[in-house]
Amino acid sequence: MSTINVQSVQKRKLSPLQRRNFLWGLFFTSPAIIGLLLFTAYPLIMSFYYSFTSYSMFGPYKFLGLTNYIDLFGDDNWWSSLYNTVYILIFSVPLGIIVALTLALLLNVKTKGIAVYRTIFYLPSIVPIVASAVVFGYVFNPQYGVLNNILQIFGITGPGWLSSPDWAKPTLIILSLWGVGNLMIILLAGLQDVPRDLQDAAQVDGATSWNRFRHVTLPFLSPHLFFALVTGLIAGFQYFSPVFVLTNGNGDPAGSTLIAALYLYQNAFRYFKVGYANAMAWVLFIIILLCTALTFRIVARRVYYGGA
Repeated sequence: MSTINVQSVQKRKLSPLQRRNFLWGLFFTSPAIIGLLLFTAYPLIMSFYYSFTSYSMFGPYKFLGLTNYIDLFGDDNWWSSLYNTVYILIFSVPLGIIVALTLALLLNVKTKGIAVYRTIFYLPSIVPIVASAVVFGYVFNPQYGVLNNILQIFGITGPGWLSSPDWAKPTLIILSLWGVGNLMIILLAGLQDVPRDLQDAAQVDGATSWNRFRHVTLPFLSPHLFFALVTGLIAGFQYFSPVFVLTNGNGDPAGSTLIAALYLYQNAFRYFKVGYANAMAWVLFIIILLCTALTFRIVARRVYYGGA
């Protein structure tokens, strides 16, 4: 038995060439490894540690144990921010997928100048988020905004949009549709991978356009839609920049746009309750992890991978 172990160890021993290649590989990847350790692993570890402390970036701090987490579950503003986040997520993710899929279907038609149309619909997604939010701040302005002025032409009195607690969250949902260009490109690529011979065979068998879309196109597109669902879910819980710009970081009006990421920012950089904010971040991470796992559990089994 010992002879076999010695032989297996000798077999696993690297040759001089393999050892040299391994060392050169470490040398060339060392900047990325060091960067990962310094700017990802270390902040994660310290964030977890600070979530159990009263750390505030100024002066000494003390270890509090689970106090931050216990206080968090009794914080009404935290629960309100979670409600606002989930509200926006529930509507923005499905609507974003539907709009992106509709645009992809329209832009999948072979016609003259189709590349120009694809470029036009993709361009909004590469505009910086902050710049887009500033522009839409003027568009949705209830007094002199472009949108209400257009509605006024048709005799419609526009709502208060971002100045109304009832319309603030729907406004953010509408704004989230502005950047569906990235997802549109992914779905367009998926549509072009659908086997044409299956489409033709279904058409010969008398299948309607809807039936061809439902029974041929959608199954082949399901991996792309699943990807859109998971990434949209994760991004929805981290929604921050447009709300921060449009509300000056206050979550107004009446806290109707106070979302989880914004409340975390307020605690960390406005009230300097960094330990409390770190606890909030880890709870939010667990929520995202559980929601993503649940999505994989429920939806992944329905995804078709072309016979794989």
